[in-house]
Amino acid sequence: MSKKDKITVQGTEITLFAKAKQNYISLTDMAKHKNAEATGLVISHWLSTRYTIRFMGIWEQMFNPNFNVTEFRNIKDESGDNGFVLSSKQWIERTNAIGIISKPGRYDGGTFAHSDIAFEFATWLSPEFKFLLITEFQRLKEDEQSNKSLEWNLQRTLSKINYRIHTDAIKDEIIPQMVSKEQITFVYANEADLLNVALFGKTAKQWRDENPNDKGNIRDYATLEQLVVLSNMESINALLIRQGLPQGERLVQLNNTAITQIRSLTSNKNLKRLQ
Repeated sequence: MSKKDKITVQGTEITLFAKAKQNYISLTDMAKHKNAEATGLVISHWLSTRYTIRFMGIWEQMFNPNFNVTEFRNIKDESGDNGFVLSSKQWIERTNAIGIISKPGRYDGGTFAHSDIAFEFATWLSPEFKFLLITEFQRLKEDEQSNKSLEWNLQRTLSKINYRIHTDAIKDEIIPQMVSKEQITFVYANEADLLNVALFGKTAKQWRDENPNDKGNIRDYATLEQLVVLSNMESINALLIRQGLPQGERLVQLNNTAITQIRSLTSNKNLKRLQ
């Protein structure tokens, strides 16, 4: 990636740049999709959630040897208080974070985040926006590989995705079926299998039994749309677990979420140009 690149997602122009061979995306530009007049407030609202703070802390501890873990724990404890608000500047200054950076300047400035973190922010904005952001990011990667022979490092959880042509037939096939009464009452020992049933309609073992000659697992053969929705479902399931919902009720809610989001991603007119 050159020093500065731009992609357009749902009419919003988003700036990207590379630092130490890592890709950073403008959260300020992305926030315009939600509220162009208060981008800082949008970022702050996202950054102030307990889930975001935990995610950011895990990311920093993995990639930042100078991360202030003690201050991170203080922030995590504070996030439970009413009225808690955390700005990107406060996060950077208090924890010595590197995943989010602030660039000064009227035209080139703003808040930028490592692509791993930027994709999480996109999830919070909307699954459709995240899908299109990843697609445009990948398109830019492929263009630069062919023109400049540069190596890109796409988000680890999405780097092995094989793009599939978005035909009507595939769209019909990937929309999940409603779970049966038997599936609702069945107890799944593995929460990952609960998500598999909600999205794919079967457990990992059932898929392996049906596909004995295929390598990998059921998720290795998922479409990009399914992987985006699966990422969202993991967060939703964690929230439902904390709320104490029994597994059967969570399965129904997750299945409804999968059906709604897959239909949204595969039927939106903005996606037709990607086919």
